[in-house]
Amino acid sequence: MTFDMNDVAPQQSGDLIPDGTFAKVMMSIRKGGTDGASEVDRGLLKPSNQPGSDVRMVDAEFTVAEGPFARRKFWQNFTVQGGKLDEQGQSIGWKISRSQFRAMIDSALGLNPEDMSEGAKAKRVLRGLADLDGITFVAKIQVEPNRNPAYKDANKLDHVVLPTAPEWQKVMAGESVPAQPSQRQRSAAVAPVPAAPAWGQSQPAAAATAPAWSAPAAQPAAQPAAEPAAPKPAGGPAWLNP
Repeated sequence: MTFDMNDVAPQQSGDLIPDGTFAKVMMSIRKGGTDGASEVDRGLLKPSNQPGSDVRMVDAEFTVAEGPFARRKFWQNFTVQGGKLDEQGQSIGWKISRSQFRAMIDSALGLNPEDMSEGAKAKRVLRGLADLDGITFVAKIQVEPNRNPAYKDANKLDHVVLPTAPEWQKVMAGESVPAQPSQRQRSAAVAPVPAAPAWGQSQPAAAATAPAWSAPAAQPAAQPAAEPAAPKPAGGPAWLNP
């Protein structure tokens, strides 16, 4: 018996997608074996591996759909149950994930996030989180430094790019968009600092790296006109029923 390896995809580079890359990505959900709240979410969620944790997550795999990094993948978990609670007793992680999921829908369908017409609202209604499997949207990808220097950094979703952003328009038109780095490289300051000379000469303190979220947000571009409202197709999400 022989094995023909000619039709196997070439090995992918282990290099990360550059920090700040804009690309169209498809999200696939990897089932974790735990039931969600909806009938279509049976076996969908992934439990936390931390002892005693009540967190349940969507285990997402992102694949770059086109462009110079086509077929490259990265992975991310989204909390949908449990974890830290806010003052109203609601899961903080779930509130964050809901916001990201809504943004994915708006990006995938070209919806203005401020469009609250009946047609737009209907397109944002899901039978369950499983409906998000296969959604394709525009994303900004970041390189997330690993807290432990012994392990490699990883690509993560920086944020979903909405149709009101100029980068969304360019990516959807197939144009190249320059990367906009969102994370600084791991600072050399993590290395041991040499001791001060015996005579007490002090060394200047290293400047603290500002967290990514402290940077001022870019002003949104002029919002495109909302698309004509269309009824939500029966039997599945709008992005699977063009």
